[in-house]
Amino acid sequence: MLTISIDHSETADYIYQQIYQHIKAAVLKRSLMPHTKVPSKRELAETLKVSVNSVNSAYQQLLSEGYLYAVERKGFFVEEIDTVYHEETPSLLLPDNLKERETDKSGWISFSHMSVDTAHFPLKSWFRCEHKAAARSFHTLGELVHPQGLYEVRETISRLISLTRGVTCRPEQIVLGAGTQLLVQLLTELLPKDALYAMENPGYMRMYRLLQNLGKKVATISLDEKGMSMDEIEKRRPSVLITTPSHQFPSGVIMPASRRIQLLNWAAEQNGRFIIEDDYDSEFKYDADTIPALQSLDRFQNVIYMGTFSKSLFPGLRISYMVLPPGLLRTFKERTYDLHTCSTLAQLALKEFIESGEYQKHIKKMKQHYKNIRERLISALEETFGERISVKGANAGLHFVTEFDCARSEKEILARADAEQLDLFAMSRFRLKAGGDSNKPQLILGFARLKESDIQEGVYRLYRAVFGA
Repeated sequence: MLTISIDHSETADYIYQQIYQHIKAAVLKRSLMPHTKVPSKRELAETLKVSVNSVNSAYQQLLSEGYLYAVERKGFFVEEIDTVYHEETPSLLLPDNLKERETDKSGWISFSHMSVDTAHFPLKSWFRCEHKAAARSFHTLGELVHPQGLYEVRETISRLISLTRGVTCRPEQIVLGAGTQLLVQLLTELLPKDALYAMENPGYMRMYRLLQNLGKKVATISLDEKGMSMDEIEKRRPSVLITTPSHQFPSGVIMPASRRIQLLNWAAEQNGRFIIEDDYDSEFKYDADTIPALQSLDRFQNVIYMGTFSKSLFPGLRISYMVLPPGLLRTFKERTYDLHTCSTLAQLALKEFIESGEYQKHIKKMKQHYKNIRERLISALEETFGERISVKGANAGLHFVTEFDCARSEKEILARADAEQLDLFAMSRFRLKAGGDSNKPQLILGFARLKESDIQEGVYRLYRAVFGA
């Protein structure tokens, strides 16, 4: 017996969908047994007082999904389907600890190092470049492009990083990917399986966890005033170093030429040694000229250069790149990777944005904007905290380190900052291994998302978090 109640209200599903859903449920619950004949289209239409077309649409959907089958000149029958297990409490309910909840951040002030200022991004210029690129290369959008990214885009990037970072490479050496972590994961497949990686400590925790989750051996190297400690490198004997020489993350140390040459000499001493140079925010250097990339000094093809447009443009673009030395490029091609992780349209728009001059124009504008925000923030901090604060690593990038002369722990300060509606991170978040903690609390202050009008209020909130009663 097939009983269907049709809801004719304006908010109800289409009639054919209601018929489809009812018969499907009856089949799965065995209210309609296998091989039972269902009413003809005309018969059911008359019973429900609906059009034959509505019934036909429902039957055709049930046929295509395999809930019904048709026998010529006999009609439609219920297909043989295994019983779906039913429980009192559906097992498909998501546990509360896995549910995501949106947080209302209105009224908060951000000192996050992960954000950029999108308010000053030339969105109209970007859309114009995107439209122009799509019109010119629309046929490309209907194809799967080269797994390393479009050649013309890699060619544009190779010219850009040669001009701005001194990087020496051919477009063929560049591999595009939707984020640095994804590229590092790919890179680990090209390097020896038993390679010992070494990371700066404090350093990039997400990268550290990624390597651990991939089952890689990871050593940590502490920092001295020049960057990664050479004594510890010699002691730990890694085969792959991961470093951020242009603006060490998170300490802000800029690696001098002397240490860069030491690292290059270390890599050249033994076959199979590599340096991964993560050049994540080198576009923003203040009070001095930009220092060329470590890769620009490499004469033995031991440096794997990595760059991103997440800081210079915006993180949501999801375009990063790495420059592979010829030996690793050969391995990449031999393994015939066929990953396509970057939007083709985004690649084409980026190419147009760079070649039109809009990219360099934007960088110039944002460099001055960030410099002004940084200077005003540091001035407000020094005026408010006096001698109880020291600022480090502020000559480059979009964040710097602050150290406070107080007895409060970083954990306590962060809890109080949360109550003050401050987006804030402490150095403890980036200590890859226990030990080496400072006696004084250290906070990472990002200023890219900080509005000029929020600087003083943000500093007052920070003061209350650090020293308030």
